[in-house]
Amino acid sequence: MQVIITSWLTEQGVHASYIALSGIIIACLVIFLLCSISFYIAKNYVLVFIHKLTTASKNTWDDVLFDQQVFSRMSLLVPFILLLLLTPHLLATDTLLATVLITFAKIGLCFQIARSISAVLNVINNLYRQTATDRHLPLNSTLQVIKLVVYLVATILAISQILDRSPLYLLSGLGALTAVLILVFQDTIKGLVASIQISANKMVAPGDWIELPKYGADGDVIEIGLNTVKVKNFDNTITTVPTYALTSGSFKNWRGMLSSGGRRVKRAIVIDVASIRFYNQAQLEALTSVQLISDYLTVKKAEILKQTSEVIVNSAITASTINTRQLTNIGTFRAYISAYLKQHPKVHHEMTCMVRQLPATEVGLPLELYFFSNDQNWVNYEALQADIFDHLYAAAPLFGLRVFQHPSGFDWQGAKANADA
Repeated sequence: MQVIITSWLTEQGVHASYIALSGIIIACLVIFLLCSISFYIAKNYVLVFIHKLTTASKNTWDDVLFDQQVFSRMSLLVPFILLLLLTPHLLATDTLLATVLITFAKIGLCFQIARSISAVLNVINNLYRQTATDRHLPLNSTLQVIKLVVYLVATILAISQILDRSPLYLLSGLGALTAVLILVFQDTIKGLVASIQISANKMVAPGDWIELPKYGADGDVIEIGLNTVKVKNFDNTITTVPTYALTSGSFKNWRGMLSSGGRRVKRAIVIDVASIRFYNQAQLEALTSVQLISDYLTVKKAEILKQTSEVIVNSAITASTINTRQLTNIGTFRAYISAYLKQHPKVHHEMTCMVRQLPATEVGLPLELYFFSNDQNWVNYEALQADIFDHLYAAAPLFGLRVFQHPSGFDWQGAKANADA
């Protein structure tokens, strides 16, 4: 080909001193033109044809190949291959320009093949996410390690082409750089070890709801990578957390709650201690119309009547309020709450459900409700809590109880009006 170009230039009357330079320029233009044409055809015709085939196909994996730009990256191999093949035919191989172009073509092929392999690995990861039944396998982290190795090999091959040395020569020198490589890739190494631990212990998987207050993360895991874990918070922001942070520190995973079928409610109503008292007979009769505790009152009144009779007979003690067993408004209210929860359709009846007293504090006596909602949806869960506590706050005065709150401006106004009166 070089002889043909030289002969053509001679026929065109080009001076002998310019034939060599003109031949190089023409050869470079021919190489550039052919590489550009090949890339244009591959990108605008071959890729379009492949896209039509993948669209018409009923398979989904070929669509993923196109979406992950596998064919697009492979199309870039064509100009580099042509550059590598055409340069020895159009330019003298012993010239600096030919050496540079051939080296550039080899380096481009190395990295473009690495990019194509990376795209294929993305396809594998995408298909795995769509079909995998076990979300705990660390495929994403494993693929990232493979990508790192692929690009490292491409870099070594590229450097070997530049230095014109065997890749084994470079690999033999990496032993002396082990400490430097460990320092540079320490986060990657820790991330790899952490991802293996996360998978082996099934600590977290994509789709899990986790909380990491240290990093401000509270939401669903969308990706577990080699170096980072991406968490989509409930305000739609994305928090990126180092992978090794999940093994070096603590975090809360709500997967157990989601798989159990129930979501815990643990809240308390604080009762004013000054409003707690015994019930008299008239007050008990007034409560018999409350259906949820009618059976409870019947049983308790029978027990109290029997015990009172036994005490009077055996000890000749008068049946005063303090000397015999009596029902209190706080105990009756607690029984009412338990009955109300047990008949509620949104309360999980196969899980723990109780009402208990907590130690009294300076603000009153807490009655804690401990139960589980059978609806785990956040909106419905909050609505259930609100409905239950709305009802209980409104029902407390019917039992002669006051819910404690610190005095407000309205309370001081009422006190002033009473003082003026």
